[in-house]
Amino acid sequence: MGRIYETAAPDRYDILKEYARKNRRNPTDSETILWEALRREIKGYKFRRQHPLGDYIVDLVCLPLKLVIEVDGEYHDTEAQQQADQYRTEFLESKGYCVARFKNAVVNCDVKTVIDRIKDIINKIENNHE
Repeated sequence: MGRIYETAAPDRYDILKEYARKNRRNPTDSETILWEALRREIKGYKFRRQHPLGDYIVDLVCLPLKLVIEVDGEYHDTEAQQQADQYRTEFLESKGYCVARFKNAVVNCDVKTVIDRIKDIINKIENNHE
């Protein structure tokens, strides 16, 4: 039997699924840059874009690794959004996910460093499972 992954509550899943579908059709430039780099540079791991987890939609996730990658635009710099992001991160971590956040500007200007950081995180996750 395959692994079972937690998704949204059944009464909200359809709404989140549709919203995620819309987000996949209209990604930010930074999400596109990182998505393409992940597909090109990180082999052997399947990442999903705009995937519902709990009551949230994460930008990118590798479910078997329980690795969430968030690409944060400028609106994440506001105090209210930082608080919301903290709650989101705490929820995801409580479910066993590792959450990595990268600013749009870093992804846009230095995606190689972002990919190297993600590879380091993957190595740490894999070493903890041995």
